Amino acid sequence: MKVLIACEESQAVCIAFRERGHEAYSCDILPCSGGHPEWHIQGDVRSYLDEGWNMMIAFPPCTFISHVGNRALKENPERKQKQMDAVDFFMQLYNAPIHKICVENPRGWMTHYFRREDQVIEPFEFGHPERKRTCLWLKNLPPLMKGPVNPAGMMPKKVIKRKTGQRAGGNYGYYYVQGKKAGEKSKTFPCIAKAMAEQWG
Repeated sequence: MKVLIACEESQAVCIAFRERGHEAYSCDILPCSGGHPEWHIQGDVRSYLDEGWNMMIAFPPCTFISHVGNRALKENPERKQKQMDAVDFFMQLYNAPIHKICVENPRGWMTHYFRREDQVIEPFEFGHPERKRTCLWLKNLPPLMKGPVNPAGMMPKKVIKRKTGQRAGGNYGYYYVQGKKAGEKSKTFPCIAKAMAEQWG
């Protein structure tokens, strides 16, 4: 299967599909950091959407369309146009001429501009000791089956109070990602990349 991983420089999902024998390519305006430049297309992904892909998994930037930026949007009207550009980019990816599509983003403005997400996932639901709520908009793809759940992820959310990227309590064993740098937070967790490749590949 020919798979396009849009807006991915880490190559986590690309490599997961390659390991299962698929012809997968990451695409981003940045050079790849995953160690396989031969599997990377550096450029605007919109220039490569009509090249016979069977599937696309896209990770468009969320800077201007997540709820995190709402306050800054009100304080800086110029961000409104950037928000609309981000919405348009999201929709170009979702409406691409590709049969199977997944577009990933945090919960934010796409719920209002487009529709509710098809699935919400967390890394701990796939065995990774971390929280990062992620929404998936799916086209001709089933929701990901979750598991094995990390036992720490079953603790009540109210127990976790710190958002510093450090250990959130002595016995709970998983971490928030909010304290990490933006580039680190945007990378796909290997457990989720593996689930996508195993279940959708």
